[in-house]
Amino acid sequence: MEFLDVELFNQKDLFKLFIRFLIDFSFTFVIIRVLYFAANRRKDYLFTFFIFNVLTFFICFLLRKVPMELGFALGLFAVFGILRYRTEPIPIKEMTYLFIVIGLAMINALANKKISWAELVFVNTTILVVTLSFEKLWFNNEVQQKNVLYDRIDLINSEKRLEMISDLRERLGLDIVRVQIGKIDFLRDVATVTIFYKSTKNEVIWGTNTVTNEE
Repeated sequence: MEFLDVELFNQKDLFKLFIRFLIDFSFTFVIIRVLYFAANRRKDYLFTFFIFNVLTFFICFLLRKVPMELGFALGLFAVFGILRYRTEPIPIKEMTYLFIVIGLAMINALANKKISWAELVFVNTTILVVTLSFEKLWFNNEVQQKNVLYDRIDLINSEKRLEMISDLRERLGLDIVRVQIGKIDFLRDVATVTIFYKSTKNEVIWGTNTVTNEE
C-alpha cells in the first residue's frame, strides 16, 4: 500500500531499522551512561551525547536510501566531524566522547549487506572495550585541571604556595598537586588560579569554566 507514491509500511525495513537502532543505542548507553557518567559525573553532556547519537543514526540510516553526490556526502560528514557549540568550549575528553557517539551511529546506520551482524557487533564491542580500558583501567586516577577564581590574594606570593595549596585542598576537597597563577585583579582582590588535582570517584563537579570560592 502507498500514499502519495510513498510506501506506507515495509516490515523488513522497519525490522532492520529497529535492530540496528537497538544495537547502536545499547552500546551508546553503556559507553555514555555507565562509563562516562560514572567517571566524570557531568550530567550536562549526557543530553548532548544521546541526542547527537540518535539524530546521527536516523539521518544516516534514512539518507543511505537516497542517492547523494559525493560532495554532499563529504560535506555532511564534515559537519558531524567539526560541529561544536559556540557558547562555550568543549573539553577534549568530551569532544572524544562526542566523536565516539557519532561514530557509533554512523557505523550502525551505514553498514550494508556486505557487513555481517557478527562483524557489526564485534566493532561495537571493540569500541566499548577500548573505551572501558582507557577510562576505568589506565586513566582512572589521572591529573585533571580546573580554573578557580581565588579570593585569598594574600597567599598568591610564591613563598606561601604550600599554604595556598593547603587552603584550596581544605575548601575544595580535592587532592591538589600543584597550582598555576593566572590573571590577578587587585581591584577585586581575586586571582584566576589553575589547579591540578587527582580525580576521584567522589569528586564534586562544578561548572565548566570557573568556580568562585567565597568565605
